[in-house]
Amino acid sequence: MSNPIGLISMQVARPFTREHFPWFTTFKSLGYDFVELLVPEPGELDIAETRRALDDAGLSVVLAARVNLQRNLTGDEAAERQAGVDYLKYAADCAAELGAPIVGGPLYGNPLVFAGRPPAPVPEDLRRQRVEWCVEGLKVAAAHARGAGIALAVEPLNRFETDFLSTTRQAVDLIDLVGDPGIGLMLDTFHMHMEEADLAEAIRLAGPKTIHFQANENHRGFIGTGMTDWTSVVRALADIGYRGPISLEPFRRNDDRIGVPFAQWRPPHEDENQRLKDSAQMLRSLLAMGAHRR
Repeated sequence: MSNPIGLISMQVARPFTREHFPWFTTFKSLGYDFVELLVPEPGELDIAETRRALDDAGLSVVLAARVNLQRNLTGDEAAERQAGVDYLKYAADCAAELGAPIVGGPLYGNPLVFAGRPPAPVPEDLRRQRVEWCVEGLKVAAAHARGAGIALAVEPLNRFETDFLSTTRQAVDLIDLVGDPGIGLMLDTFHMHMEEADLAEAIRLAGPKTIHFQANENHRGFIGTGMTDWTSVVRALADIGYRGPISLEPFRRNDDRIGVPFAQWRPPHEDENQRLKDSAQMLRSLLAMGAHRR
């Protein structure tokens, strides 16, 4: 049995609304099994209509959470932390309605530079308090999600996007502290390139805690166009027996003009379908090779 391969919806649009539903059929025709949708903000999508469109296209779905400083499990204010818990409950409820088994992302909150908040030293007592707040919030959210049949997947982000959880070791320790079977780990090779000494060893460290995987190049381009050693990555996934979903986020656009902000998402400006199809096929071939080695 091979891993289901998916594509993030923001490959083509952000926000992704009902006018973009025809893309579901396109994704399926390009060889994808599921779409990774951003958790819809209230009123952004009709959940029942979205599920019908996914079913009609033959796609399954996982959800990616969108946290901010106002819904933040590690925020300094109690209202921010409660909003973070409430948001994760809402995300799990959306997932249940859509038939999505997983909600993943930086569920702990505390976004950094890209959220307009610069890095600052964190006193040890505050660091410990943030961990306690986060564990407490994740326990509540995970229990709610588990009751709805949904798993939460915590994703470490690179140091420029959070000051709370950036390495696989940190994420494993956090999941152990939460201690709920409804919470696991999501790894993203884009972030791992910046924070891990060895991608394959980090994957092995995560082991069975991994419930979602994002296969991304170091520069967020199409698979095979960057510096990622995909052979070692798929071998490590085979070593831990990973059979869960793998999604792609190759949304870097070809534009090397001086002053172009690479951190800013931009819509596609040309037909990317063949490269998306090639990326899915290449990943399947790599996974088959890794499985055969095992």
